[in-house]
Amino acid sequence: MLVPGYGGGSLADLPGSLLAALGLREPNPLALRPAERVCLFLVDGLGADLLRAHADVAPFLAGLAGRTLTAGFPATTVTSLCSLGTGLTPGEHGMVGLMLAVPGTGHLFNCLRWRLPAGMEAMDPDEWQPATTVYQRAVQAGIDSVYVGPGEFEGTGLTRAVYRGARYAAAETVDERVARVHEAMQARPAHVTVYYGDLDAAGHLAGWGSEEWLRQLGIVDDMAQRLAEGLPPGSALYVTADHGMVNATEKIDAESVPELAEGVALLGGEARARHVYAEPGAAEQVLEAWRATLHGKAWVVSRQEAVESGWFGPRVRDAWLERIGDVVAVPYTDLAITAPKAHRIEALFTGYHGSLTEAEQHVPLLEVHT
Repeated sequence: MLVPGYGGGSLADLPGSLLAALGLREPNPLALRPAERVCLFLVDGLGADLLRAHADVAPFLAGLAGRTLTAGFPATTVTSLCSLGTGLTPGEHGMVGLMLAVPGTGHLFNCLRWRLPAGMEAMDPDEWQPATTVYQRAVQAGIDSVYVGPGEFEGTGLTRAVYRGARYAAAETVDERVARVHEAMQARPAHVTVYYGDLDAAGHLAGWGSEEWLRQLGIVDDMAQRLAEGLPPGSALYVTADHGMVNATEKIDAESVPELAEGVALLGGEARARHVYAEPGAAEQVLEAWRATLHGKAWVVSRQEAVESGWFGPRVRDAWLERIGDVVAVPYTDLAITAPKAHRIEALFTGYHGSLTEAEQHVPLLEVHT
């Protein structure tokens, strides 16, 4: 088990260090060098171990100086984006999983698609994630803060929750994103984030290391080189990711196995980081059943054990505790715990992430300075 190194080299440490590099009075736990302009290139799914395994396909990235960070738990996009957007650990910002119970409602909330069941009032991003973002802090300090990404994400609930304060620059193609970054980096000071998600999509559908995944890795490498080549003097480019990935060699349908279904009110999280919400009075029974059924394949702990072990950081706000499952199940083999009836497409994936394994937790932090 790789418990994230919060405060000593995790994604939650990066945003404050970027602002410190720009001269703001922020902690700089990663000791980043001063720069007049910083660009963060966020590649969805670019695990450090995965990149090392295929360094020949990404020679530019493989040749950069850098280090390895931990993603945080769970190693999933919504959690990592919120850590990068706030500089807080999951236990502080509250985005502790992909599908989370909304306390007191008996319903799950999809934090990625920002979706609640039909008939429920829309979730207010400022209430679900109320912390001030690093983009707001940058703007308050007079720094131009820009986010470059696909137009479909502009104005979504997740974007509001993790990127509020940034000026959104919609860009679809690689060429457009590189151009928007170079334009934004002309400001001084400048704080720019650019996102690329197709590597993760290829990994989910075909598996990391597949032909399509390798093609996407080559695109990422080329994009990183082009971003670096267009940086004005006094700039820093940092390349990182939100999580790594494993290819599933075994799947268990949690909806169809009686031992995993009995006493369960809601099955949240995702296939590699399950939040299991028990029916009233059934938490201990569910914990024992999940432990017995997944013995030798997954870490299965109670909410209290997960919190006390520091999975979500050194502290979990009281207001967020009920978002965490009564039981948290985290495979350490290449197992995916699926729910085909509720989440048919996810059950068909090849690649998954979320767990506390090195392949999922390790993300690169690579850097270029001009």
